[in-house]
Amino acid sequence: MSESFLLGRLLLQFNSEVADIITDLSAVALTPDGHLWLGSDETTSIERLSPVAPHIFGEHQKFAIGDFIDLSGDDEIDIEGIDFNSDYLWFVGSHSTKRKKAKGKDPNKDIQNLAKIEKEVNRYLLARIPVKNGTLCKSISHPDNPKNQLKAGYLQQTKTGNLLTDALKDDSHLGLYLSVPVPSKENGFDIEGLAVRGNRIFLGLRGPVLRGWAIILEIEVQESKQGVLKLKAIGEAGKFYNKHFVDLNGLGVRELCFNGEDLIVLAGPTMTLSGAMRVFRLRGILGRSGDSITGQDGGDLEVLFDLPFQIGTDNAEGLSLFPYLGEENSLLVVYDSPAASRMVGENAIFADIFRLGS
Repeated sequence: MSESFLLGRLLLQFNSEVADIITDLSAVALTPDGHLWLGSDETTSIERLSPVAPHIFGEHQKFAIGDFIDLSGDDEIDIEGIDFNSDYLWFVGSHSTKRKKAKGKDPNKDIQNLAKIEKEVNRYLLARIPVKNGTLCKSISHPDNPKNQLKAGYLQQTKTGNLLTDALKDDSHLGLYLSVPVPSKENGFDIEGLAVRGNRIFLGLRGPVLRGWAIILEIEVQESKQGVLKLKAIGEAGKFYNKHFVDLNGLGVRELCFNGEDLIVLAGPTMTLSGAMRVFRLRGILGRSGDSITGQDGGDLEVLFDLPFQIGTDNAEGLSLFPYLGEENSLLVVYDSPAASRMVGENAIFADIFRLGS
């Protein structure tokens, strides 16, 4: 494992009326047209930034997700992953429950809050929205086949979550975590990574981590009716998902992105604590069918480097490939709970770019 090498930084400038999102950035993707798309775990919108000067992105535009797909009320989506593939911007919510916080003002109320587990419907969202000329659209013509329409859609939701959580409820590894709603950040079921390649969607789980093994789910979807997606059978005996177990040194998945045929994995603690944030390279996942398990001895899973971290701040959350200083495959990282030193006034923040290597 080599040490991380910081190539430089990008300055991300936001509009003042929504500048509070810069302390809650949780996902980022660079599209071929040069725009950056960012998600926050506290909103129901996706943010777009455009290049305005060398190493500076601004001209912030906010897209309300409810303008493109149906949402259930104003509850946050808890966006944890964004990716771009085949003219669609994909994004995923955490699919997790949460425990109420102790706020430190009233001891009796804090104790009561810690017994309360909440479930918010919008967190169970896996969706895609077409992109044209840097703008999200409900529907666009396919660029290579104008008779076909690319339409905004989301994985069908159900009384208990959506079709994915329903499919997992009897799973031998994950079913218990869905039948007994263990909250996120307590080794409960929690999606925090998304990478899309062709028809294949990879979802990284922050939790649960099982005996040190993290899990990446693989699914495929297809349109069942306008605006609604369903799962395709891809596994043995008609199963709707595959599970890929990976040895991330006891850490959970915090984000995913593709680098060529390889999957870059950001890993971090499952619990609410500061600890090592480690970057891995997972090779060969596109060549696998069915479930798999990958340790670090065979060469298919490689530790690349650890990210610098500070206790209580600079929690790495979003990853995207980004060309920088002649390095085509540099790694852009955005942070939740950023250090004060990253802030530039009230509306701008620095993101980091690390050398990724081959």
